[in-house]
Amino acid sequence: MIDVLKRFATDDRATTAIEYALIAAGISITIIVAVNAMGTSVRERFEEVSTKLSTVGN
Repeated sequence: MIDVLKRFATDDRATTAIEYALIAAGISITIIVAVNAMGTSVRERFEEVSTKLSTVGN
């Protein structure tokens, strides 16, 4: 039993996997926030162009 605990304590594979998962989560959150902000800006620009085009026709 002690040998199993020693091997578990010195095994770095799980630690590395958790670190990579945290890095991936951070990158994902950053991408989601950036796309969300850009999406709002693009939508507002399309609405502005649509409004201008509809007033030109009248």
